[in-house]
Amino acid sequence: MIRGIGASPGIAIGKAFVVPAWEWDFPDKAIDVTDLAYEFERLYEGIRYSKSELESIKQEFKEAVGQEESAIFDAHLAILEDPVFMNEIQGIIEHQYKAAEVAVKEVIDKFVGMFDLIDDDYMKDRAADIRDVGNRLLKHLLGDMEEEATPPADHPYILVAKELSPSQLAQLDPSRVLGMATMVGGKTSHTAIMARAMSLPLVLGLEGKLLKPIQTGDLLIVDGMEGTVYVNPNEQTVAVYRERAAQWQKQKERLQEIADVAPMTVDRKFIRLLANINVEKELDQALRNGAGGVGLFRTEYLYMDRDTPPSEDEQFEVYRKAAEKLAGKPLVIRTLDIGGDKRLDFMTLAKEDNPFLGYRAIRISLDRPDFFKEQLRAVLRASHYGNVKLMYPMISSVEEVRAANELLEQAKRELAAQGTPYNAQLEVGVTIEVPAAALIADALAKEVSFFSIGTNDLIQYTLAVDRMNETIAGLYEPYHPAVLRLLSMTVEAAKRADIPVAVCGEMAGDVKALPIWLGLGIEELSISAHSMLQVKDRLLHSDQAESHKLLHELLSLPSAQQIHERLAFEERRYALQANN
Repeated sequence: MIRGIGASPGIAIGKAFVVPAWEWDFPDKAIDVTDLAYEFERLYEGIRYSKSELESIKQEFKEAVGQEESAIFDAHLAILEDPVFMNEIQGIIEHQYKAAEVAVKEVIDKFVGMFDLIDDDYMKDRAADIRDVGNRLLKHLLGDMEEEATPPADHPYILVAKELSPSQLAQLDPSRVLGMATMVGGKTSHTAIMARAMSLPLVLGLEGKLLKPIQTGDLLIVDGMEGTVYVNPNEQTVAVYRERAAQWQKQKERLQEIADVAPMTVDRKFIRLLANINVEKELDQALRNGAGGVGLFRTEYLYMDRDTPPSEDEQFEVYRKAAEKLAGKPLVIRTLDIGGDKRLDFMTLAKEDNPFLGYRAIRISLDRPDFFKEQLRAVLRASHYGNVKLMYPMISSVEEVRAANELLEQAKRELAAQGTPYNAQLEVGVTIEVPAAALIADALAKEVSFFSIGTNDLIQYTLAVDRMNETIAGLYEPYHPAVLRLLSMTVEAAKRADIPVAVCGEMAGDVKALPIWLGLGIEELSISAHSMLQVKDRLLHSDQAESHKLLHELLSLPSAQQIHERLAFEERRYALQANN
């Protein structure tokens, strides 16, 4: 058994078809000055062909899967139109007298190398997009290359590759592909998004974990939920997973039936299930799965992978569309959260020894008030079109909240002077993700309208564990007693101040943690769209009164292991109830 990263749920059992990695190998070809015009024409023709192909693929994928997912190819088309990308290629041709394909290859390698160095999964996944677009352009410039291996026509297969591009995935026949496994890639990659849209199990990150390479024809089991792959398993293992695959299919069908069921416990406690989204286009899937709104709109993705910041008008349009699509359901917009593991091309941030403890999130926003106010004005303008709320990230003091709110008031006065409508009663909240914020939650509660607990960073900072560091990953423990006590402290402070508390980190979507949230009296959980139905299903079989008793027991336990064991017992009890 090999453990990777589960990126798209489901179980696939079948023979492997291995896509060979395409390696470009051609000489560093120089050209004469008289050939410049010819090389530029070759480049432009290759771009025209590439754009035409991408438009065709986009249309086919739109018809097969839907508008939302086909928009992925807009990002690929944007790369071919990006002035920085194209200027780099043109500059190498014009000033270094290199052939068009050489220039394209050098620029691909440069940009991919830059993105790969950034310690952020999202940015690494954008490197895959650049590589995909660049390879398409290179194929046109170089003409016919060696034929790619052809998938089997006589049986379905599991696709195995070092890396799969959205273009490759879009041109597959989904009825022939059982699942996929790749050596590299991340959960935020366009390939992972497309795999989920096509309901194909996907496991990523197998590089360096295989004792020997997977060969075409090997029997594989791919478990996209557990993130595991079995190569040539024995009959007993195959039988176990065939049964699990059948159960998974039944569960999917059953879960979709509860999408429109009110999320309420057995003892009639209503819990609003909200969605975490990175971009507006993710809203459709969340609403299909019954989301009661958006509890976390991560706005930093509007700023990423571009050379200039989005204008106020551009941001406003994105927020307005989301607010209108939600039709009165809440839209909680978190202000820009960069720094740490997130970087922007157009903003130079100094290298820091401890970036997660450094210049990031609200600290950057307060340090650049004009930049910050552009976003605040955009959010305020969008608040006229729906139930919009504003949230500040990484708050650690009352002073930060007051400084941010003063800039918000300035933004309001500026809009009022222009006669631009906005909701003057816009609700403002903060994320509780720094232990200091949890410890002064009583003071913060007097300054804001709501809390949202960001469990990922709260756990990381409380336990002094970098959650991106594989060496100490085992120390990142969501169920550590210290974490539970900080959660309890935060919720109690909010209750005394009579303000609502939501949870928006990964722990919110972990069904094992649901008794904790019910016991604490949390009324809103903001989770990923693909986790929503599983959480709702567990919620429908839960009892808040029992969860409250369980929480008191958990808070008295001295170790994470004991807490895990107690929650595991609850999991088994729930499974028995659900099956009966």
